[in-house]
Amino acid sequence: MRVPISWLREYVDVAPDATAEDVLASFVSVGFEEEDIHRFEIAGPVVVGQVLSIEPEPQKNGKTINWCQVDVGPEHGGVRGIVCGAHNFVVGDKVVVSLPGAVLPGPFPISARKTYGHVSDGMIASARELGLGDEHDGIIVLSTLGLDPEIGADAIALLHLDDFAVDVNVTPDRGYAFSLRGLAREYSHATGADFRDPADRDFSELQPGSGFEIDVDDQAPIRGAVGATEFVARVVRDVDPSRPTPPWMIARLSLAGMRSLGVLIDITNYVMLELGNPIHGYDLDRLQGGILVRRARTGERMTTLDGQERVLHVEDLLITDGSGPIGLAGVMGGGTTEMSDETRNVLIEAATFDPVTIARTARRHKLPSEASKRFERGVDPLIPFVAARRVADLMVELAGGTLTDEGGALFAEVEIAGIDVPHGFTQGVIGVDYSDDEIVSALEMIGAEVAESDGGWFVIPPSWRRDLTDKWTLVEEVARIHGLDRIPSVLPTPPSGRGYTALQLGRKRVADALAAAGFVETPSFPFTSQEQNDLHASARGAHLPSIRLANALDGQAPFLRRSLVPGLLQTAHRNISRGLVDLALFEVGSVFAPEEGVVYGTDVVPPLGERPSDETLAELRSSIPPQPRLVSALLTGSITARQPGRAAEHVELSDALDAVRVISVAAGVDIDVSQTQRAALHPGRAGALSVAGEEVGYVGELHPQVSADADLPGRAYVLELDLDRVLTLAGGRVVAESLSTFPAATQDVSLVVGAGVPASDVRAALVDGAGELLESVRLVDDYRGEGLGDGQKSLTFALRFRASDRTLTAAEATEAKLAGVAVAAERFGAGIRD
Repeated sequence: MRVPISWLREYVDVAPDATAEDVLASFVSVGFEEEDIHRFEIAGPVVVGQVLSIEPEPQKNGKTINWCQVDVGPEHGGVRGIVCGAHNFVVGDKVVVSLPGAVLPGPFPISARKTYGHVSDGMIASARELGLGDEHDGIIVLSTLGLDPEIGADAIALLHLDDFAVDVNVTPDRGYAFSLRGLAREYSHATGADFRDPADRDFSELQPGSGFEIDVDDQAPIRGAVGATEFVARVVRDVDPSRPTPPWMIARLSLAGMRSLGVLIDITNYVMLELGNPIHGYDLDRLQGGILVRRARTGERMTTLDGQERVLHVEDLLITDGSGPIGLAGVMGGGTTEMSDETRNVLIEAATFDPVTIARTARRHKLPSEASKRFERGVDPLIPFVAARRVADLMVELAGGTLTDEGGALFAEVEIAGIDVPHGFTQGVIGVDYSDDEIVSALEMIGAEVAESDGGWFVIPPSWRRDLTDKWTLVEEVARIHGLDRIPSVLPTPPSGRGYTALQLGRKRVADALAAAGFVETPSFPFTSQEQNDLHASARGAHLPSIRLANALDGQAPFLRRSLVPGLLQTAHRNISRGLVDLALFEVGSVFAPEEGVVYGTDVVPPLGERPSDETLAELRSSIPPQPRLVSALLTGSITARQPGRAAEHVELSDALDAVRVISVAAGVDIDVSQTQRAALHPGRAGALSVAGEEVGYVGELHPQVSADADLPGRAYVLELDLDRVLTLAGGRVVAESLSTFPAATQDVSLVVGAGVPASDVRAALVDGAGELLESVRLVDDYRGEGLGDGQKSLTFALRFRASDRTLTAAEATEAKLAGVAVAAERFGAGIRD
């Protein structure tokens, strides 16, 4: 909401030397956020001049310019020659002249310059050039604004271009602050300055008269709320719409973000900004009969002021007359009864509409307006009578109209529920030792009625504060009025021994280790399709139960994910489409794994403000599916980029296995790999990952069709582990082993086995047979070819032996190696290759 400072001064005392920054600081102190400062950005000599002569000069381009002699007063150089392209003025008119040295909005510096064969010593300004509006049909002729200033007078002050506005952010719960009335009151709270309420008028002069029929027929109220509870109509006759809007009003509307549209419309907009109650004016002579407020009928249409024909919904609230709809209530008026240059008699409407109805209509028709913005946040139900009379008075004053006794009113009893505030409650919530006088004075300052009651106070909030609904909201007002800086900053003392759980620490270690290994963490949305769930979460692509969202953001991905791989594929596709083709991505996140036959969801809604019972918490927990946390990674492109003297190294399956080893070290477990098959992975290039004999995930190359469907240009490798299960099997903390000070004994062994025997099984046999002296075993070669029989392969393992208490001899290492070979021979018929 923009607040012109001159307007603010009408309702509250603002220090004469207060800057825009000072005013914003005052609003911030009572809970508003500062947005911006708006000025006309005009500087230098801008003065009143009188046209002495006009010489039209046709140009070769078909345009006619005027060579003018303009008197700007002796103090500004007397008569100046100025070239002007406008034609809406005559000799003798007084105009606004920007002299050399002036700077207009843009910025647009003015200087004497040669143009059309003359030296133009200044510029005669239009409204748009001064920042007063978008109209550029001609220059400003001051007599059309009702002004007759002296030649040479300061035009900046004359047109109120020296004003400025501060812009504050108004949150949705404080709709009363979308008005000068509301913000002036808040400025008074911040500074202690006297507030003058523009709505403080004798109710007897606000009566609208009679003779105009008004009725509400709401047969389909939303949530039981009637669409319109108040509707005030007044009639002003014999207005002159050609009269100029006064400069002070144009300047204030411009600073408030609204352009001048003619005196009648300007008045209604002005009062809306002033009092916060949107106003609509009808051309009375175009109305047919009285006013009926009702809901739209099926298939009904109307044309709004923006010229758009709209198909109405049965929940839309309409203003109608004998001809049908003439306005979308609280949103926008209709084109058939709008005020125009021919309007002579005006019906003024000020009403109170149901906020939900207005909000839904504005969103349904994608028609946000200044009116709907206020109605959907709630308008003071006591203000429509004041607003209607204020508009009528301004139309009499500025448009020459006559206020009649015609009109009508429909209103309901305004009931505001009282709130009990116990003694000590405010101090307990805020943590500040407020006195009783401070609490009462703060509540009365915001306009509430406060009365003593047993054990506290009975408070009736003001009619314009729809956000004050309970004792907690009243407590917030006390804190706000007396300064949020009084609230102490006290950090809570954490219970001793608390911190990250073992699972949380394990997740952080795994994520940090992958990031340190060169992977980039890319969290993704947890939504996917049923097909993706079946493909990536099931070994054979069988159908798995999934949770479908009732209000999915994307109709093509309405299910909660069971795997992280679909999200990584989308991320990879997005990066590759932008030229980033060498990717190593990972994600640690939850998936949703519902159990077959279990129905999830509950109707239990625990009350606010108190801890739910253990039974309620148990029911809530059972209403959601298990959500294990997984870790997944994807690699594609090159693991090492091409560089001088070295070709690019493309990602291989071994790189994905290295990522598995990184996870195993960070988690503190040994992860075994065995061959498997999965629907999403390439046959023969898929491995099952196991810990202590329990399968916990998989690794492998994506099936070529899956890669193609994801628009990946080359081979891609993925892995996925149930991280929570891995960390549980790890048994908690990871304890680093002491480093032996004795040297290691290394030996290699090549074993010939059947080609179908997994290398991991042979490795496990070596480990089981070699015993405690074996520190590590690593596969270094897989040979199949000359020298071996059909259906055989040679697996070479690098063995490292070490003892913690002595230096091993070669014989001891050889003995341990042969013990492992013996177990491999027993299990798989392995023999040492010659």
